[in-house]
Amino acid sequence: MISDEAVARDMIDGRMPLAEGFRKIMYSGGFPVHTSRGTCIFLHNGARGIRLVTEFDGWQAHPMKRGANGLHYAEIPVSEHIGTRMRYGFVKHSGKREADPSARYFMYERGCEVSFLKRPEHMQHLMRWDDFESPQGLRSRTIHVLVPPNDGPYDVLYAHDGQNLFSPQGICGGWRLCENMRKVGGDFLIVGIWNTPDRLREYTHVSDLYGDGVQETLGRKYAAFVEETVRPFIERTFVTTGRAGVMGSSLGGLISLYIASCYPGRYDSVFALSPTTAWGRFSDDHGRTIRDVYERAGHQNTFIYIDHGGNFPAEGMPDVLDRKVALRDEEGWGSEYDNSCYTFDFVSALVELGYRQSVDLFYEYAPGAPHNEDAWASRVSHPLRLFMKRERD
Repeated sequence: MISDEAVARDMIDGRMPLAEGFRKIMYSGGFPVHTSRGTCIFLHNGARGIRLVTEFDGWQAHPMKRGANGLHYAEIPVSEHIGTRMRYGFVKHSGKREADPSARYFMYERGCEVSFLKRPEHMQHLMRWDDFESPQGLRSRTIHVLVPPNDGPYDVLYAHDGQNLFSPQGICGGWRLCENMRKVGGDFLIVGIWNTPDRLREYTHVSDLYGDGVQETLGRKYAAFVEETVRPFIERTFVTTGRAGVMGSSLGGLISLYIASCYPGRYDSVFALSPTTAWGRFSDDHGRTIRDVYERAGHQNTFIYIDHGGNFPAEGMPDVLDRKVALRDEEGWGSEYDNSCYTFDFVSALVELGYRQSVDLFYEYAPGAPHNEDAWASRVSHPLRLFMKRERD
């Protein structure tokens, strides 16, 4: 097998297409490339005049040479004894330091992304894989993994809408999972699976009318992607315990519930924050909801966390849940109702199936809380603690 160093040199000399080379290294040792000569090769496919800066030599600027196909590169010696001074970045004409968008190891500090030369041991950090392909025929996407400051073996929590989980630039500031994991002392991996333009189709279990028309479901393929592609990759890459959970909000909460139902016994816990439990009823009073899926399956050996905010209708819970109630439950982003009626009805069905509060079910209602990332960030520490508590129990 050709080494990362050989791939990098072939890219620099024009013997390998950049897209092919970047992918080979991304799915091998990652960037930057550590060589047999005690050096590191840094690559940047960007504008002229870019410079490399590294923390271990006092942020001294290193000019980057221009290789084939517009690729910029720098190769510098890196001592094994740099300690914690592992940060690096690129500086353009503006003088502003930027992170390496391909760095395997990175983190957010003071709201900005920073890159690391190698794994920062004993420190919480993130790892990235871009252009992660799906043999199920779905669009490729990015995967970020939040790694705690220990060596494992790790339990693993798979979470959807990955671009909103860790980055301070996520919608409404994102879920702030790096901060929340530090708060709870989280000792497990969180795998953030980014969404794609097919989010509505991938995160739903049946086709339904929404937005501009009928959204044909890709939910079963997405469930297979998580279970049969992402999960084996994570378990090959990290030392894991085999114990896993799945988590998401809104449609991400819906697909979390669906994935757990598709693979009974494979997911210890499912955490659904403000799940879109009315999906299936927007166009048909008798459409199949996630309640119908769970009632057909019966009681399963999975811990289920369900929450929502919003408000119940002033007249109280309706006697019959139909399309009209579904549309009101889902009344726009930041909904006043936050799926309250259909979610409470789903929880009631779980109780009828034998799920017991604080045993294998936890239902939480946050009155008036909006349907957005800031609200989920404010209460996600509870699911994180519950996932850890079940591990210790």
